[in-house]
Amino acid sequence: MNLGAIARKTYQNLAILLAAIGLLAAPQVALAQDEVAPVEATESLAPEAITPAFEYYGPDMIKGQPTPFEEDALASMTFQEQFTANGDYALWMHDAILMPIIVVISFFVLFLLLWVVARYRKKANPVASKTSHNTLIEVVWTVIPVIILVVIAVPSISLLAKQYETPPADAITIKANGYQWYWGYEYLDNGGFEVISNMKDESASLDAGEPFQLAVDNRMVVPVGVPIRLQTFGKDVIHAFGIPSLWFKLDAVPGRINEKMLVIDEPGIYYGQCMELCGARHGYMPIAIEARPVEEFEEWVRTQPGGTVASDVVAEAEVVEDAEAEVAEDVAEELVEDAAPAV
Repeated sequence: MNLGAIARKTYQNLAILLAAIGLLAAPQVALAQDEVAPVEATESLAPEAITPAFEYYGPDMIKGQPTPFEEDALASMTFQEQFTANGDYALWMHDAILMPIIVVISFFVLFLLLWVVARYRKKANPVASKTSHNTLIEVVWTVIPVIILVVIAVPSISLLAKQYETPPADAITIKANGYQWYWGYEYLDNGGFEVISNMKDESASLDAGEPFQLAVDNRMVVPVGVPIRLQTFGKDVIHAFGIPSLWFKLDAVPGRINEKMLVIDEPGIYYGQCMELCGARHGYMPIAIEARPVEEFEEWVRTQPGGTVASDVVAEAEVVEDAEAEVAEDVAEELVEDAAPAV
């Protein structure tokens, strides 16, 4: 074999080797391209997949807060406007029953005092009366107070019954934990996550247009118009969860869970405070509730770490159930097809 033949043979072997290397590398390049393509598609969809930040209410939605004396002296000394059915009933009872009775009795007693001072003074009665009994007067001053107490008792007992009505089974359960000195809100029916709420400092409150010593960094977000099973618990000492404009107050006691039903009528921001002396910073653990429509409440829950919505869980379960049913049908059809030749 001459040198030319050897060279040609060498070139042929080298060409075959390069071709083999190319064939082996081609599937890997194609696979790499297939792997890159989904990444590029994912990146193109990324901006749409990002969940938008939840937009909280601004100061224009504040509805439940104290009224400064400078703005309205009378309103600063009476009850706040009410935004629950119990609050409306209680305010009606106060304005339509208690206040008229108190005013009438006060003026009547004042009249009796002035009349006795003027009519039975020593100068007008040099000889004092020795009358010790008067059956009519004794009957009157016994019967009339009893009637007044009955008139007051009927709406009072009704209000007590309304305030401690048992929440329905489908009520949304939220647990307010009192700490020294801040609040934590556990959403037990929505994944069990807890929102920690601390008072904002003065500059942050004023910059946000909110009242100082009432504004908080994280509000308790709740739905409007649906029953809420609001539970309270003291993690260290006794606290009290109180929102005047919602006619709601419930003690938070260590080792014991208390609960009441709360139904808020209107969307808005409602402020309250701890109403049980709990230590040095008792006056600096405010409560802020942000009431939203149910759809917006569920949207907020989805933005919380670990937050779940019952409707989403049901929908996912239905999808899984439908998928399992389809798989079962496919398997059954395959079994029937496989068994057909044997028959």
